[in-house]
Amino acid sequence: MQSAMEKLSNMGSVAKKKLKICRAKLDEKVQKASAKTAEERKIAEERRKAAEAEAKRELHEAKARHAAQKLRTRQSHVLGHRLHHQPPVEGGSAANVPAYPIASPEGYYPGHRI
Repeated sequence: MQSAMEKLSNMGSVAKKKLKICRAKLDEKVQKASAKTAEERKIAEERRKAAEAEAKRELHEAKARHAAQKLRTRQSHVLGHRLHHQPPVEGGSAANVPAYPIASPEGYYPGHRI
């Protein structure tokens, strides 16, 4: 479910990027039409390029935010699941209980020697 949400968020961000690029191109055409010199036309072109680069940067930042949100959601679910299903610790804190089985002199299985 989170992957689908991330994809939809990314699609929305791509649409915003395309809209900003189209707006930048339109602004460039308007500025070029009203320009009187070649320098003004060059400035309009550079502004368009800067606006396109800004839109691409914002897209990549948005994609990073979406991936981070997906990861946070997944981690909170996993951590909440683990905390919910952990057996209670008797006579001490969870830091004193190892996460692996302790080997007995007979080994891990009764009747089996190491």
